Amino acid sequence: MNKIMLSKLIFIGTFVAVFGLYLVSLAMATPSTQIWNPSTDIQATGKFHLGIDNYYSVKDNMDHPYASPTYVGLTYGFLNYFEAGLDLAYPSQYPAYFNFKAGMPEKDMMPSAAVGIMNVGTKSDVTNYNIFYGAVAKTIGPIGRITVGGYSGNDKLLLDENGEKANTGVILTWDKAITDKIWASVDYASGDSFYGSLSFGASYSFAPNVSVIIGYVIYNNDILNSNDQATTQLDINF
Repeated sequence: MNKIMLSKLIFIGTFVAVFGLYLVSLAMATPSTQIWNPSTDIQATGKFHLGIDNYYSVKDNMDHPYASPTYVGLTYGFLNYFEAGLDLAYPSQYPAYFNFKAGMPEKDMMPSAAVGIMNVGTKSDVTNYNIFYGAVAKTIGPIGRITVGGYSGNDKLLLDENGEKANTGVILTWDKAITDKIWASVDYASGDSFYGSLSFGASYSFAPNVSVIIGYVIYNNDILNSNDQATTQLDINF
């Protein structure tokens, strides 16, 4: 066994142990996504995914400047149907968030499907959004792939501007590989919490394992989210 493989096995063992204990004790991390919502994709087994995501307003910045923390995340795929990840959001008092997903790929007439949890923070009723989700997706010829799903999170944190529960919603997404280097998506999450939004954008692959997404997020609730945001997302698989 070479040193690289040994290092990966040590990392996986440590991560799974910590993650498992954390879920038992509890019972904004990002799994493989479109632009905003989780997708049915699963990180390739034995491969890491490094993501660096930024969200920032580009209009009306005189009166409503709005920037989110930078999310630096590492996700690992294992056993063909699972992925787990850790994100660090800075600047933030409680920067760590976990995510986990299990999924099945699309095959013949059967759609792909996935269930998971994301945004599992470390501070109770402050960052533990604990958003459970499920989704199915099907590629329809030249139209592209259509994803339909739903989510439900912590009803003490996913609230509307009046403090009322807004912790459930619908996920709808279209995405398509335009060429072998260019991918595009339109991504919607219903709901009046901070999470509800319409996103759209495209990515360009500089190499088979390196791509950058440039997109735009229009929030459903413009009181909780004081401005819409552009997003840039660097994705590296290794």
